[in-house]
Amino acid sequence: MDGVEIHGPSADRFDEILTPEALAFTATLQREFGARRLELLGARQARQAELSAGGTLDFLPETRHVRESEWRVAPPAPGLEDRRVEITGPVDRKMTINALNSGAKVWLADFEDANAPTWENTVNGQLNLRDALDRTIDFSAGGKDYALRPDEELATIVVRPRGWHLEEKHLTLDGEPFSGSLVDFGLYFFHSARRQIDKGRGPYFYLPKMESHQEARLWNDVFVRAQELLGIPRGTIRATVLIETYPAAFEMEEILYELREHSAGLNAGRWDYLFSVIKKFRTRGREFLLPERNAVTMTAPFMRAYTELLVSTCHRRGAHAIGGMAAFIPSRRDPEVNKVALEKVTADKTRESGDGFDGSWVAHPDLVPVCREVFDSVLGERPNQLDRLREDVSVSAADLLAVSKTPGEITEAGLRNNVDVALRYLAAWMGGQGAVAIHNLMEDAATAEISRSQVWQWIHNDIRLADTGAQVTRELVERIIEEELAGIAAQPGYDAERYTQATALFKEVALDDDFAEFLTLPAYARMP
Repeated sequence: MDGVEIHGPSADRFDEILTPEALAFTATLQREFGARRLELLGARQARQAELSAGGTLDFLPETRHVRESEWRVAPPAPGLEDRRVEITGPVDRKMTINALNSGAKVWLADFEDANAPTWENTVNGQLNLRDALDRTIDFSAGGKDYALRPDEELATIVVRPRGWHLEEKHLTLDGEPFSGSLVDFGLYFFHSARRQIDKGRGPYFYLPKMESHQEARLWNDVFVRAQELLGIPRGTIRATVLIETYPAAFEMEEILYELREHSAGLNAGRWDYLFSVIKKFRTRGREFLLPERNAVTMTAPFMRAYTELLVSTCHRRGAHAIGGMAAFIPSRRDPEVNKVALEKVTADKTRESGDGFDGSWVAHPDLVPVCREVFDSVLGERPNQLDRLREDVSVSAADLLAVSKTPGEITEAGLRNNVDVALRYLAAWMGGQGAVAIHNLMEDAATAEISRSQVWQWIHNDIRLADTGAQVTRELVERIIEEELAGIAAQPGYDAERYTQATALFKEVALDDDFAEFLTLPAYARMP
């Protein structure tokens, strides 16, 4: 293939995905859109510099006409009319079968935050999705059979490619790495778009980490070109955008508008949203200082403003509004843990359904019935709540920026939890695992991002712990790292080499003076 080189290891059946035709298709997208991607990443840096210098976020005056004019997104596509329960997870073989069989309406097949992007995970994920569509994915392991239910009982596949900021170093074009977004999208679209159409569905996507409507416009242009190249009717693709960055919350209407012929709605990506709040205003002192992450709930004023605005924006434009992740993992061994988890999930989904969301996310198959029951009680036989326009909602820029009104404290327990969870997650990520069960929660990269960015922010704001009075310093954090590591090391399955890597990475992204934009960037550089 002219200009394309594969630098990752080869494995069984990789040649079925990395065909000359598929690589040529993906290379065309890279050649035509790679430069714009880099320009938009540069615009992110310029905006961050403005914020760090004292600027703020607001609704854009230059796009007022979009917000004030009448338009609607495309009607719901086949398989996406009813989205009351969506399950998320990585694209390994077991998860693929379990998610599709889970009873959820949609499976977010994740190449992003729940996937550690080893070359093996990247290519095998594409194989697993294609095999699932071909119904050749069934297998046996550990004395258990894994097999797909009939097609009509399976969740609709919606693929989440990596964000615009991530690259794929194992695949280069003219010596430069491909965009990870275009690799994940391109390979799936080339191999599986027509398979999905033949199943009566279509190629559907979740788009992460966007910060502006210009980034949404780039995705729309990619969609138009991809459909043109493969002779697929324009508008067949549908995409749901995660509103999980602070700037994107101020451009929800514009993002829907840019993708309107391909739009399937917006999702409240609340964990990454918290990370983005910290990242964007990390140098602005206590006005944007959050309490420890477990104390920040969806009832915090700035989070209520964000989710209320999302629902009203979507429904005004005929788009689905999808709620956030329930990360709790039910325990089949501890009834008390199980009881608490189910109560929290029920309360969370009750709030979302009452606010007008059309569906919500869970991370574990056992939570599908819980979420479904809540939304069933509100929806009944209706597929969604698009008729609930929420005209009562009025959200200002000041409401979205009201971080200082968030109740909660910063304690030693909160600091220790951030350190412990980040170390455990990073150790698993470096070992190729992107979705990790930690303390009865299913954690992904967003968890580690919040944890390390809070530690960084607390160090740089002279924070004193509410319970001990100790000031959060590098020295205190380094001591806590050693103490938490000692506890982890005493547990079964401890891998000293992997935790050494995780500790070095955590110290880099949490303790250095310079703030790493995403911890997955230095982490990926360490990955073979």
